[in-house]
Amino acid sequence: MSPLVPRKGERFTIPGKYLLFILTIVCISLIVVSFNTDALSKPISTVGGFLVTPLQNGISKAGSFLANRKDNLDTIEKLQEENQKLRSQIDELTIENIQLQQDKYELNSLRQLFELDATYESFDKIGARIIAKDSGNWFHSFVINKGSLDGIEIDMNVMAGTGLVGRISDVGPHWAKVLSIIDDNSNVSGMVLATSDNLVVSGNLKLYEDGVISFDKLVDSGDRVSEGDKIVTSNISDKFLPGILIGYISNINKNSNNLTKSGLISPAVDFEHLEDVLVITRRKVNSEEQDQ
Repeated sequence: MSPLVPRKGERFTIPGKYLLFILTIVCISLIVVSFNTDALSKPISTVGGFLVTPLQNGISKAGSFLANRKDNLDTIEKLQEENQKLRSQIDELTIENIQLQQDKYELNSLRQLFELDATYESFDKIGARIIAKDSGNWFHSFVINKGSLDGIEIDMNVMAGTGLVGRISDVGPHWAKVLSIIDDNSNVSGMVLATSDNLVVSGNLKLYEDGVISFDKLVDSGDRVSEGDKIVTSNISDKFLPGILIGYISNINKNSNNLTKSGLISPAVDFEHLEDVLVITRRKVNSEEQDQ
């Protein structure tokens, strides 16, 4: 029986050698036709164009997308690097600006101390820096970085800004504590510079919330004392050298006894912002010490 005729119940199959022979004949026929005529080239070109063109377009768009994506990533990376450099420069400039501001503040502070030193040139002084302070908003009690080994003694007068800060209340080898004139425990014998009338200046932290301290026991029967007058340390003070500016009268009232006056003083020193001070290295010698 022929191999091309299937038996009953078998599927029709073509032997491989016959199939190869048929395909060979078809290929040769197509080659001959394609060389001698263009009957097949146009359909093939049409089908090829229909199938290949969209694929080419897709590949082209994908390539363009990937190229643009790469360019964008490169740009973003460059921008990030530049941004990091700019941030570093900003940080450096910020640090430099802070340092310049600090230098300016210290320069102004030192200039004030220099001017203060020149104003009271008759007193020998030593400069000191504040290294600690008691709790609170103001420098009513604080510690400086000079002590007994630097010649500092208790009751030596301390100045800053344009006038009196206070006095040394305690001292160690390398430190000293200062009690300022705004402290509740401070009392200073003062004098109205214009009239030489005496009074007592008392510290008051509650009043200093408004930037003032109080005075009392002013005898001014002639009503010569007025607001704005300078108050300096009196020569009868037992702890403070005479002639150091305390502040300016900002308010004056007559007491109920009609004999004395009291009021408020605006201190010459800003007790909210202190950093450096001058310590007068000479104490006020009172009568008891003179007798000794």
